[in-house]
Amino acid sequence: MPELPEVETIRRGLEGILLDRRFAHVEQRRKDLRFPLPERFAARLTGRRIERLERRAKYILMHLDNGEVLLVHLGMTGRFRVAVDARGGRSCGGGGDAHAAKHDHLVFTMSDGAVVIYNDARRFGYMTLIPAARLADDAYLRDLGAEPLSSAFSPAYLARQALGKKVGLKALLMDQRVVAGLGNIYVCEALFRAALDPAKPASRLARASGAPTPLAARLVVSVKAVLDQAIRAGGSTLRDYVQTDGKIGSFQEQFRIYGREGQPCARPHCRGTVRRTTLGGRSTFHCPVCQR
Repeated sequence: MPELPEVETIRRGLEGILLDRRFAHVEQRRKDLRFPLPERFAARLTGRRIERLERRAKYILMHLDNGEVLLVHLGMTGRFRVAVDARGGRSCGGGGDAHAAKHDHLVFTMSDGAVVIYNDARRFGYMTLIPAARLADDAYLRDLGAEPLSSAFSPAYLARQALGKKVGLKALLMDQRVVAGLGNIYVCEALFRAALDPAKPASRLARASGAPTPLAARLVVSVKAVLDQAIRAGGSTLRDYVQTDGKIGSFQEQFRIYGREGQPCARPHCRGTVRRTTLGGRSTFHCPVCQR
């Protein structure tokens, strides 16, 4: 499933295509994705201008000129591509072959002639329309934690969330109610760069008073640095993910711990070997020597 850097990369790609354009025509080829699409979905979008595009956690939010917001979640295999024509036969976003085209579920023709196609082979993605005034209270968004690239994600915030918690560090960071948008890859990478054992208690991040420990500050810096680096690389492509221009992400070439089971630790002067364990049902990679 695309994580924060992949979703942010797609948001930025779509922004250059969709911002200040209107939906001239919307072709809806099925009634549902993961969930049923809203009633009169195509009609409600047609003629609407996109005023801004935001990201919240792993959601793309398209603010429309009528006060509604088109919320998009890509699921596991959802992708957007920009086509030269409405048939989608040629594109700069990949997937123009007949097999891929059968998974083209929505075709958005914009007011300047650009055609944006939503393709989703497994249909785990979803879209809905939400009144902007109710966005903060919407069921998809209301329980999300701090954005990790924002000033709200600070050592003090992380310490407050960790105080008295018995869960491990990785479980804390993976909890979307604590940190919005982080997933398995980037949590593993951030914990490695902070030299912290993913299984150790999250309570290590807070003093008895609730003040942050130096470990909290170290972890916040590592999370932000990993995400910034991944976004600059266009995200990570392990299977299905591609950017809106069809290019794959390249951050997987910079992994320092994820997927490196059995290899020497990437930290200079460390003689450890990367281990893979399972935490919370997910593969977890760490160095038992330098991550403590």
